[in-house]
Amino acid sequence: MHAHRLLISFALITAATGLAAEKAVSALASEIWENHCAKCHGEDGKGQTKVGKKLKAKDYTDAKFQASITDKEMEKAIADGVFDQAGKEKMKAFKGELSSAEINDLVAHIRHMKK
Repeated sequence: MHAHRLLISFALITAATGLAAEKAVSALASEIWENHCAKCHGEDGKGQTKVGKKLKAKDYTDAKFQASITDKEMEKAIADGVFDQAGKEKMKAFKGELSSAEINDLVAHIRHMKK
């Protein structure tokens, strides 16, 4: 019985720690979004800012768009930037400013925007 209580206590502590870490990651991703992405993509991810409209930013709340792109493709776009067909930069590369973990968290943040 004592071992069973210890196991349950350990599970609860582990779950609580995981939730706290997830909230911290989410807060960090929100901060990154606000500092690096919202100017073009909008606070809500719809891309309806002045710059976003000019660059034809995708609507990240659109489930159809979300289904059309993989996490790896998003990670690559964030890390390496986005260019139009003529090779002109539409979005700068962030690999020099964000770690791969931050980029992964940002992708998760974008995924949570889906309607």
